[in-house]
Amino acid sequence: MTIAEMVAILDAKVLCGQDELAQEVTTACGSDLMSDVLAFVKEKTVLITGLTNVHVIRTAEMLDIRCIIFARGKVPGEDVLEEASELGIVVLTTHHTTYTTCGKLYMAGIRGNNECEQAQR
Repeated sequence: MTIAEMVAILDAKVLCGQDELAQEVTTACGSDLMSDVLAFVKEKTVLITGLTNVHVIRTAEMLDIRCIIFARGKVPGEDVLEEASELGIVVLTTHHTTYTTCGKLYMAGIRGNNECEQAQR
């Protein structure tokens, strides 16, 4: 699924990375604990969170996450958006809760990392 398709599914607003919406995403992770994200995230993953500080961007950079979705209508500060923009990370915001955001993406075919690993076995 492309990031542009996710924007439509979630009725999301693009905060930065408008030129990168054609990127493919295969899995998602919903968490406010960046330690969990570091432990479980693989490639082509979108991060769904309510945490709006720069640690989210640092975590995304370490894992090569190309898209972050801020749930519950949260919008990070300009410093966070500038950092994401410099790194080429697409940042979205949606009014949906983290739970609903994950559910909508799951219904559209995006799976969690552990489900993809199990399917490959």
